[in-house]
Parts: sequence; C-alpha cells; structure tokens
Amino acid sequence: MKYLLILPLCLLAAPLAAQSTTPSDLIANYTAEAGVAASAERGQALFTASHTGGKPDTPSCTTCHGADPRAAGLARTGKPIEPLAPLANPERLTDLKFVEKWFGRNCNSVLGRDCTSAEKADVIAWLSSL
Repeated sequence: MKYLLILPLCLLAAPLAAQSTTPSDLIANYTAEAGVAASAERGQALFTASHTGGKPDTPSCTTCHGADPRAAGLARTGKPIEPLAPLANPERLTDLKFVEKWFGRNCNSVLGRDCTSAEKADVIAWLSSL
C-alpha cells in the first residue's frame, strides 16, 4: 500500500526538476521562436546600453552585472552575482527554468518589459562568445 502512494508523489515532483540545457540549445530555441538569427553584437548592445523604460536604479544590465560578464557582479542588495559568461562560470545558462526566471526579472527591471525571444538569443549569443 505504501508503494501506491510513492509513485504519484514522484510523478508530481518530476515537473519541478531543473530542465538541463546548454547555451547553444537556448539560442536555438529562442531563435526558432523569434524567426531571426541571433546576433552577439546586438546582445552586447542591449546588455551595455542605458535604457529608460525600467526602474531608474537599474538603467542597464551592467548596473548589477558589471561591464565584463566574465567577472562577478553585485546586486543592489549587496549580494554577489556570479559571472554570466559560461566561459567564466560553466554552470551559467544550463537550467532553462533559472534562465527564464532571471530574464523575466531583469528585463522588467531594466527595460520595463519582458525581453523578446530574439533579445534573449542575442544576449546569450554574446555571453557565449566571451
């Protein structure tokens, strides 16, 4: 009887597991959604530019992540942020759920809106090129 209860609980836990991926997989998925090829140059421009649509204290991705994504950043709360570039931090961009969570938060904070699939592909292409 105990085993009958364990199986349904295991099935419920499965969707909560991390969705393992690679930066290349993410780029492929986002470019397929967007219908345009990813551009590392556009990604760098988006990441480093100052924007006016979001929160005044986060006008750019570099506000917290710094100008060099190979180096650690610092959140407004003072909490360290691990490097974004996969070369400096191999665990970066390997969990789809985590990537989506942080694009959601950070794009809204910096841009005042969700990032498009093309923008996500561009930023990941740039981070992967470093």
